[in-house]
Amino acid sequence: MDVQHWLETVPAVSIYALVALVIGLESLGIPLPGEIILVSAALLSSQHSGINPVVLGACASIGAIVGDSIGYAIGRKGGRPLLAWLGAKFPRHFSEGHVATAERSFQKWGMWAVFFGRFIALLRIFAGPLAGVLKMPYWKFLIANVLGGIIWAGGTTAVIYYVGVVAESWLKRFSWVGLVVAVLIGLASMLIVKRKAKKAAAEIETGEREPVAAAE
Repeated sequence: MDVQHWLETVPAVSIYALVALVIGLESLGIPLPGEIILVSAALLSSQHSGINPVVLGACASIGAIVGDSIGYAIGRKGGRPLLAWLGAKFPRHFSEGHVATAERSFQKWGMWAVFFGRFIALLRIFAGPLAGVLKMPYWKFLIANVLGGIIWAGGTTAVIYYVGVVAESWLKRFSWVGLVVAVLIGLASMLIVKRKAKKAAAEIETGEREPVAAAE
């Protein structure tokens, strides 16, 4: 049973809560498939009148904003030791290379790294905690967080919903296509970030070796 078929068996209120919870936890810094859940729920809302797309988009936006804010607070309090702990627990997501890539994005774009990070699968996990670790002023973080959360969550819901309405008969037979597309987009963005992370990790390793060679 795929995600969308499972969602069809769940009451509308539970779907709203599930979407808000998963996206909130992902924004908090826990690796979860928030985008896949959101796309699945938006497709489902286009085919079932019991699920209101406006309420769904609002719940997704609230989950994204609240999750990022909690992640920011945790990152600000935990600091660098938190990133080290996350790297040990989730090495695939919080490796030194990934953290370095995300940190360079913050140094280059500032508060807008939080906004644009919302649209990149891996950076969605980093945005809140890393902004806190780097002690970004909260008002700047909040503006980018709210704008990014609403545009990403609300926009994704609206686009997928209207695509579903226009192609309802086609999507009823091939609803998995939407999920496949979402997964491919997510994988592509993750591969790009992963490649940059490997490059950053190599630079870090080179930088660590050079002082040792000089000392010898």
